Amino acid sequence: MPEELANCSLCCCTMTNKIFMVVFMISLILAILFGNTLTLAVVFGTKHFHTPQGYLKASLAVADLAVGIFVVPVSVYAEISLMVHNSKPEWTVRNSQNTTFHPCSFIGPVFAGCTLVSITTIFLLTIERSIAVLKPLHKESVITKKRTSILIVFSWMGSFLLATSPIVFSNEITLEYNPCSRMCNYALGSTDFPSQAWHILLLFPAFDFTLLGGTIIINIISLTTIRQHSKRRKHLAETERQSATKPTFSDIKAAKTIGTLTLAFTMSFTPIAVFVVGNVFGNEWCTFSFFAFWILTTNSCCNVIIYGVRDQKFRNRANHMLISAHLKNAPKS
Repeated sequence: MPEELANCSLCCCTMTNKIFMVVFMISLILAILFGNTLTLAVVFGTKHFHTPQGYLKASLAVADLAVGIFVVPVSVYAEISLMVHNSKPEWTVRNSQNTTFHPCSFIGPVFAGCTLVSITTIFLLTIERSIAVLKPLHKESVITKKRTSILIVFSWMGSFLLATSPIVFSNEITLEYNPCSRMCNYALGSTDFPSQAWHILLLFPAFDFTLLGGTIIINIISLTTIRQHSKRRKHLAETERQSATKPTFSDIKAAKTIGTLTLAFTMSFTPIAVFVVGNVFGNEWCTFSFFAFWILTTNSCCNVIIYGVRDQKFRNRANHMLISAHLKNAPKS
């Protein structure tokens, strides 16, 4: 028991806190499933959203949906089993090196892969919007559905190749159910600090912050252009020719929405990156790891909220679908 208390995060050590934690996890599953299913329904069920931007938003929703379907339920199962039987499931005290089939061997790469997909998709969304804002005349020729679909496929393949690389390229890295984060995490399989393993583990924050840094820079350039354009519109009456070479109001609105997505994801991912770097250098940070991983997981249900607040067409279509579904399921008098 003392060892368990030493290895548990502050919010999960008492029975009351564990109950709140499980309720939170179940609520998060429902929110992720509802929000991202609604996003997919709006994107695929509305012709207006059959665009490169719509495809990218659908890809982002699928990645978030996978987190709600595969990742969080495993944590719920482990924690409920611990509360009901008052003992840890056997697989939670072993790692993937000591078990023929370990659930974390699948769940860990899925969570890492979906996180990487989210980052690359937000990067692609930013590129797409920056072209629409900076080069509006070239938007239709440069950004096509076919090219966007190919980029989406490559982003998924590349993300999951990177997610599985720690296991493929190092036999010193394993996957385990971490008692601090309450999730399947990558870990060092031996007590001795491996000389090369930390280079592989640092691939994640290095790749993520490179993409996020590029995304932020592109967003700043796009938003600066939008701001300058708005100032000019206040002082000058635009001619027909000028209007044709300026971004449309919908492009500007979408660019601001992607900027909000980028900010939200950067804020949710930063604690994870800090934890990974600290963990590589031997800091366990038990309570911090719990909040870091679950803040990132909570981001999986935030995108639909951002769309609903920032995109009026998305909000109107989503409301219409929800009202239609309610009327269809309402009992007839």
